[in-house]
Amino acid sequence: MPKILFIAAHRPNRSPSQRYRFEQYFSFLRENGFECELSFILNEKEEKVFYSPGNIFQKFLITLKSAKTRWNDVKKANNYDIIFVQREAFMTRSFYFEKQFSKSKAKLVFDFDDSIWLLDTSEANKIWQWLKSAKKTGEIISRSHLVFAGNSYLSDYAKQFNTNVKVIPTTIDTTIFKREKEYANNKRICIGWSGSHTTIKHFEAAVPFLKTIKQKYGDTVYFKVMGDPEYRNEELDITGIPWSSETEVSILSGFDIGIMPLPDDQWVKGKCGLKGLSYMSVEVPTIMSGVGVNTEIINDGINGYIANSDEEWVDKISMLIESFELRKTLGRNGRITVEEKYSLESQKMNYLNYLNEL
Repeated sequence: MPKILFIAAHRPNRSPSQRYRFEQYFSFLRENGFECELSFILNEKEEKVFYSPGNIFQKFLITLKSAKTRWNDVKKANNYDIIFVQREAFMTRSFYFEKQFSKSKAKLVFDFDDSIWLLDTSEANKIWQWLKSAKKTGEIISRSHLVFAGNSYLSDYAKQFNTNVKVIPTTIDTTIFKREKEYANNKRICIGWSGSHTTIKHFEAAVPFLKTIKQKYGDTVYFKVMGDPEYRNEELDITGIPWSSETEVSILSGFDIGIMPLPDDQWVKGKCGLKGLSYMSVEVPTIMSGVGVNTEIINDGINGYIANSDEEWVDKISMLIESFELRKTLGRNGRITVEEKYSLESQKMNYLNYLNEL
């Protein structure tokens, strides 16, 4: 039985990138003869310290402990057929561990779903940005036997360093992500956004046009923000609610309209549209900024909407607010798009075949 060691930062069912890029494939891989093991470096307590400002000494100790974990992974690398590294093995500029994995008997697979070479460091760790290197991602790719890229933009970047690059879109398990509530012509329309404390800045870009919507429709609209429980906006009467895997699908199913505003920059071009795909999977009509892979996912007016200017956002949200049938049609078409192109079911054989080819 071939064995895969997955190398990632977070514990299971914690990171969206890990959940949608490889964790949800575990059952399928095991059914097809693979033994899967995950090695992560941050437990729940350490994450709270690591992603908060300050705590310099504690972060130093966490880094030392993480290095020890990776040393142990290197020591046992020859026991595996494949070492699968998601984004990076270690949180500094060093690619030493990936280099050692590539020298082992195992084949090295690298997976990424963001423009991580651009060094988008969290606000809490800006002072540590000097520990990062823009060259690291390319170095890891060049040493890998197979690269999984989340979209064509990332694939084009990877092909500068490696010829064996496969596009595996970030996928949704549509047996889990399915609408929990019947479509209803609600008197009050919920406009929802899902993200995290690191991406709440993208929601903030929506506030001006959401204020216009609020002025236009008054109490017939309300807003939900899931993923950053500390977020507050009194003018829009928003109190952020926490994300959890147990409540995610239910909360998303309560949205009448899902929004995914993004800036048009190099970092965003590497994103894989997960937020929008999660809305679409539960048949929520979705509006996305027309950047990056979003324009590949959305066929404007058919399975969702693309909006760029504030005026377009207001116009397209308004159309959905005013038509129950339009919301229902775009929501159902969005679900079909996910099932056909961005679901676990649609990609799992590609995933398996690429690994078997190694």
